[in-house]
Amino acid sequence: MRARELKQLMALTAKLTPSQREQLMARLGSGMALDQATAVVQARLSQSPGCPKCQAVRLVRNGQADGLQRYKCRNCGVTFNALTGTPLARLRHRNKWLLQAQALDEGLSVRKAAARMGVHRTTAFRWRHRFLTWPREVKAQHLDGVAEADETYVLRSYKGQHRRLLAEQARKPRRRGGRAAKRGLSAEQVLILVVRNRAGQTTDFVLDVANKPCVTPPLQVAVADDAVLCTDGSNLLATVARELDIEHHAVNTLRGERTRGA
Repeated sequence: MRARELKQLMALTAKLTPSQREQLMARLGSGMALDQATAVVQARLSQSPGCPKCQAVRLVRNGQADGLQRYKCRNCGVTFNALTGTPLARLRHRNKWLLQAQALDEGLSVRKAAARMGVHRTTAFRWRHRFLTWPREVKAQHLDGVAEADETYVLRSYKGQHRRLLAEQARKPRRRGGRAAKRGLSAEQVLILVVRNRAGQTTDFVLDVANKPCVTPPLQVAVADDAVLCTDGSNLLATVARELDIEHHAVNTLRGERTRGA
């Protein structure tokens, strides 16, 4: 818009009715949200510049599309933008993305998130899975200081995977909150290793079985070499920590011991 046109538009705002002002403010707010989301998206490419296909850094600007700067790789000739190859590629209504991120941060349900963004609940459901695809793979590594590790087990779920459940013939379908068919630990449970330090950094790993070959690689990535690892007396974690040359302290939680020194 030219300066003269902007001046005329500003003069017309004085003639707006209260309801028209509300409509104008809503439109301006949507535009500001779009600009903010676009700025966040563009900042991603500036942090890790490179072609999504060949990882080359010889890039040139190649116009714009849908409000995003497009680039062309001088190495392979591919054109792309900051969303290419990400879970948010080709996702519409960018002006509502920050609201979706805020709804996830507040832990809102799908229906409440849909009401806040003004979209259908199925759209909010799809967006939630799109937004969680990337953070699910980004985990803290090399936790320093005092780190605590423990294993937890959850019932294996085939929700939304009816064909897989029938193919594996592992069990009959059960309702949410059901119980395992066998007592104790079995193939019906999924093993998850959780590591957290005093700074609040947390990471987790889904393991196939509880043995040294499965536990060693994730624990080596999760805990820094100079960290102090605390566990609940697990022989497996103690053995892995000793082989990785990590200082280890076992706390006997069965006897009520929660702390030991610092």
